[in-house]
Amino acid sequence: MNIAEMLTLIALGYALKRLVKSEKPFDYLRILVNDILLAFFVFGNVASKDLNYLLSIKTVFIYVFIIIGISLSTSYIYARFKLKDDPWAGALMVLSVYPNTAALGFPIASLFLDDITPAILYSTTNSMIVIPIVTFIAAHYSSGGASVRESFLKALKFPPTLANLLALTLVMAGIRLPDWILEPIKTVGWWSIPLLIIYFGSRITLRAFDLKKLLEVGAFRIAIPFAFVFLTLRWERPEVFYSVLVEASMPPAIAANAILAQYHLKAEEAISVTFVLTLLVIGLFVALRLILGLK
Repeated sequence: MNIAEMLTLIALGYALKRLVKSEKPFDYLRILVNDILLAFFVFGNVASKDLNYLLSIKTVFIYVFIIIGISLSTSYIYARFKLKDDPWAGALMVLSVYPNTAALGFPIASLFLDDITPAILYSTTNSMIVIPIVTFIAAHYSSGGASVRESFLKALKFPPTLANLLALTLVMAGIRLPDWILEPIKTVGWWSIPLLIIYFGSRITLRAFDLKKLLEVGAFRIAIPFAFVFLTLRWERPEVFYSVLVEASMPPAIAANAILAQYHLKAEEAISVTFVLTLLVIGLFVALRLILGLK
């Protein structure tokens, strides 16, 4: 999916929301994507890998952990000492940790590289780690500071989390499901991406837009990771540097907003911020490509 197609689907979702006044169809769409299609997508992509694949990621693999750690720790410290609004504190952490590495990251990575395999490795690994983390955070903050055990059990009830853990267990055990099983699962799961984008478009509203929240999410989700990767990986070979730079600096994932809606954590504010940041990031990397004169 390229950037033009993604923007078209966002516009389609926005138009459908203007035409269909009832919220029920969009609630059903969110349930379909969150509880079914996203679980298929996660399982199919993770279960199709093997242990050698995971071990071969090297620098890209290491940076996934580093960027998640930086985004999570900085947003947590800020939320802990600066924010009194617990639902927004939880939302800020979810948005900061969960980047849009696939639907937006792949098209942008292709602006700099002919082979985006390292970007795909980053995205796959990131998804395996991030989905349980953000689901736990959302469950914890939506419960008004529930115990770790209660939050953990609530997070486990999220189907993509279960799918992720099941697939990872198969990979670690060296069990490879046949392609005639995996391919249909991946094909069905792929529809989570365009449908998530349409759902995202249906949620767009700038009525809840808050510049302060835009700057908060932009700092922890985009600016800090971008600066860190640029300063520490600048002399790495281009396919690694640009893949990690792009994927680490993506705006919040559209799926993150769906999770926030599911757990009633400031989803309206989060979507308005995500929408603006998505447009800004597209402009940022298009401008960077023009400045560098690549491809």
